[in-house]
Amino acid sequence: MNRELLSACAPLREALHRTEYTADALLEMLGSDAHDALGRSEPVPVRLASRTAGDLGVLTRLFLLADPCPAAEVARALRPLDLDRAVAVGLLERSGDEVRAALDLRPLDLGAGDRWVLSDLDGSMGPRTTAPDHVLGVGHASLSLLRATPTTPTGSVLDLGTGCGIQALHAAGYARSVTATDINLRALDLSAATFALNEIDVELLGGPWFEPVDGRRFDRVVANPPFVVGRGRVEHTYRDSGLDLDGASELMVSNVLDHLEPGGTASMLASWVRVRGEDWRSRIASWLPAHGVDAWIVQRDVADPALYVGTWMRDGGLDPRDPATAAQAEAWLAHFEAADVEGIGFGFVYLRRTDEPSDVLAEDLRHGFTDPLGGEALGYFDRLAWLRERDVLEQRFRLEPTTALERVSLPGEEGWQQVVARVHRGSGPNWQHEVDDLTAALLGGMRPDSLALNELLELLAAANGEDPDELASAAIPLVHSLVRHGLVLPAEFPR
Repeated sequence: MNRELLSACAPLREALHRTEYTADALLEMLGSDAHDALGRSEPVPVRLASRTAGDLGVLTRLFLLADPCPAAEVARALRPLDLDRAVAVGLLERSGDEVRAALDLRPLDLGAGDRWVLSDLDGSMGPRTTAPDHVLGVGHASLSLLRATPTTPTGSVLDLGTGCGIQALHAAGYARSVTATDINLRALDLSAATFALNEIDVELLGGPWFEPVDGRRFDRVVANPPFVVGRGRVEHTYRDSGLDLDGASELMVSNVLDHLEPGGTASMLASWVRVRGEDWRSRIASWLPAHGVDAWIVQRDVADPALYVGTWMRDGGLDPRDPATAAQAEAWLAHFEAADVEGIGFGFVYLRRTDEPSDVLAEDLRHGFTDPLGGEALGYFDRLAWLRERDVLEQRFRLEPTTALERVSLPGEEGWQQVVARVHRGSGPNWQHEVDDLTAALLGGMRPDSLALNELLELLAAANGEDPDELASAAIPLVHSLVRHGLVLPAEFPR
């Protein structure tokens, strides 16, 4: 551990509190337009807005824009942390009368008060070479996992591959104990400093994959592993696993159950190859055992190989116009072609350990939605457990309050002609299901005080001249699907 950096965290924290270097104060200082520009890595509006903001403006330009700043101004902004000490512990770099940040120091609001995260500087505000042991900061992937992680109170959490520590920092707000691991020694140093800076108690362990927690189980596991689909090489530890293609995701998905308590859940980012002639759902399902797990896999994006390779080349700070970079890209794409890879999928894998036959649902979720996905994952598992234990024909149901019936019509020879009807959930992942008129009528009868499903079906069959047994056979899988997606809920569920 970098004990010198750790020892500087207490006075640094005092400086951050004194200057109000927080997410809310930053937004208030910059205003929405300049704050949005910061998110787009456009420094000029931020620089202009921060010039008259005193010490807060100095820290903003120093750490968020990576600007050179007058040493005297930085010394005043960082007090009681001595400037020379900040340079000595690796927080700053000095050149004459100017000082630059050597680390990214970012304020965040994770829902449990002001937090700060230390990481390596990236190339967002200027050209920068990405070192092999680069510690990634708070990026789009880590933020998406934050929003996709359940935050209901729990006992123990494992953050595997903690990096800068952002997931563990988040977990400290809802778990009694947090364990974080990483193979990258620099990541261990910076995450330890992040935890110290926030006065958070996290057990920090070094080593690859699950090795540091061999034989241990946790109530929840969260992981943003090095999931980049590549050629089995390690060029940057935060993204490259050394395993071929989607081997990193396979390793995580197939081994995490051994480290979950009964009923425990895992929330992970993952990537998988889409092979010609192969169903991507079957590929992921093959990584899981036939017994003991409920799995919900949601595919949020699919990239073609050329776009995927180009994106990660630029992520590593490489210029695609450089001949050496072009040669790497060609080799990467040739490897994909040899493996019949036609696309790379990306998304979330949610697992719950059970003592039942495995239930695996993998589906596309590429449309837009705004609600956090973490609570939805726990709700999905609860609804699945309820379905497993009951005959739906004997149960009463109600519609989820935001479920709406939509009918789409187009002009025809005799006026409007309906072409599709669907039920649309206005919350969570905004699921939609196409329905026919009989199904719409059935759903319309689902209220907390309504009849059981088999009784509703009998009434529907009598009113429409249908065979009740045939309606029941069609209704069972339909209701199961609608309950899984939360458009229809058991009447006994709390409102």
